[in-house]
Amino acid sequence: MRIAQEPHFVGLLRAGALAGIAGGVAEIAWIALYSASTGVPAEPVVRGIVVTLIPALAASSWSIALGVLIHLGLAFALGLGLAVVVRLFSRPGRAPYSAFGLVMGVLAAVWAVNFLVALPYLNPDFVRLLPYEVTLLSKLLFGLSAAIVLRAKAIGLR
Repeated sequence: MRIAQEPHFVGLLRAGALAGIAGGVAEIAWIALYSASTGVPAEPVVRGIVVTLIPALAASSWSIALGVLIHLGLAFALGLGLAVVVRLFSRPGRAPYSAFGLVMGVLAAVWAVNFLVALPYLNPDFVRLLPYEVTLLSKLLFGLSAAIVLRAKAIGLR
């Protein structure tokens, strides 16, 4: 990497990090709203994240906080990946909608892999905690939030 390119790379990472956190917070807000409006408790969802990744800590008194931290850490990583994908696949002169569509498509694919492939194998109980429509909308809200941040940071959404 040349020194002249480094600030652009740092900007890309910063935009990706912000996009991921925005998406992760959007998902948390959506699940909290769904939980409050339907009476379906959100605690098993947050605890389910810990059960899936670190089962030994699922019964701890701080598993809810750990679940939120894990979720935001994964969101952070996903945001970084999205920023790179958008930078690689957005072309100058194309409408911003193409990049929004790219982000939404990537997030729909992430949801499909998570809920149709990985989670049924890793933690089948987690898949049954919420309806598919709720979890898909959650991931699409992540995508919308992330795309707005990436657009605002102008890392390739033209």
